[in-house]
Amino acid sequence: MTKYGYARTSTIEQVAGLADQVAKLKEAGCTDQTIYQEQISSVKMADRVEFTKVLAKLGKGDVLVFTSLSRVARSMIHMIEIEAAVAAAGASIQILDMNVDTSTPQGRLTFNLFSSIAQFERENMLERQKVGIAAAKAEGKYTGRAPTAQAKAAQVLKLHNKGLTKEEIAKACEIGIASVYRIIKAQKQAA
Repeated sequence: MTKYGYARTSTIEQVAGLADQVAKLKEAGCTDQTIYQEQISSVKMADRVEFTKVLAKLGKGDVLVFTSLSRVARSMIHMIEIEAAVAAAGASIQILDMNVDTSTPQGRLTFNLFSSIAQFERENMLERQKVGIAAAKAEGKYTGRAPTAQAKAAQVLKLHNKGLTKEEIAKACEIGIASVYRIIKAQKQAA
């Protein structure tokens, strides 16, 4: 069993914050060789190279340790996805500031309670959204998202008539190539 630590700050300037996380990870049993750290914004979560590396290292019985949920996930729902990947590797998670350890029955219970609450909140939000949309439609105030590609149909057809390829048209109009095909097909059917 190896304890792997992960520390992250949003900016390079947050040196003290990163050092504090590393110190806490060492207190929790991680070593310099098993701590992965990076300084990257939470907006660019998909670009986290070190986090990807630590996930790939995890094996049966290993533990992924981090100081706070905000250092790893954008939301509890995102955390659930991460926990599923960690569990699939046969490892567990330890969140220091929440005192959660998914290798214990109590830790699993706590994690699952947080997960259930997050799911409950998400479903409530979606229900409120549906009610709001229905009310706006009833008042004639909601028409849905404007079809961006169809709004550019005249421009697409103009460029098509000039002999541009469908790829060139899609790039010039900043729409998907499938939208270009649909607009041209609709114009041919109408003719």
